[in-house]
Amino acid sequence: MIDIAVVSDAKTLTVIALKSKSYWGYSDEQLNNWKHDLTVSKKMIQEMIVYKFISDAKIVGFYILNQPKEKRIELEFLFVLPSFIGKGIGSQLVQHAFEKAKSLKCNQVILLADPHAVPFYESKGFVLIGKKESSIAGRFLPLMQKKLTTSL
Repeated sequence: MIDIAVVSDAKTLTVIALKSKSYWGYSDEQLNNWKHDLTVSKKMIQEMIVYKFISDAKIVGFYILNQPKEKRIELEFLFVLPSFIGKGIGSQLVQHAFEKAKSLKCNQVILLADPHAVPFYESKGFVLIGKKESSIAGRFLPLMQKKLTTSL
């Protein structure tokens, strides 16, 4: 079940983000360097569009959309606990994010992808449009875009 996140979910969502990132085999040092970037604050939940995936009364995944700008919206975070990866939860969250974006009159979703997640996002219709340097000097992240179709 997908439901809107609440401020009290911030710590749980941060734990999910860190555990999900660790799935890709990054070192503890790398994960520690990204801790700030992967922290979900109460302010983010208040100001952004945050939804969580609940399974058996436990949050197992989530996504965050920034506020729309000029019919574009950025998928800021999408993370699923490692034990739930490959079970369709990420796909459900992406589809929910697309529907939310359409309801906000957006015609495209953009994101900075973890390099390991590019095949997942490509399978959802995202295309590579560039790259952007990450918070770690010399590391570049794929910039991806998905054009949304709206039904008349």
